[in-house]
Amino acid sequence: MKTDLKSVFLRARHTLVGDVTGLAALVAMLIVGLHLPGMI
Repeated sequence: MKTDLKSVFLRARHTLVGDVTGLAALVAMLIVGLHLPGMI
């Protein structure tokens, strides 16, 4: 089980980095979008 998970993460390492970056961008856009009406 552990070796299977490790091999999956090693094979998908490049796409996981992109996915995490995209997720961080979406969270940042959500936070800015929710606070923007209060600033105007």
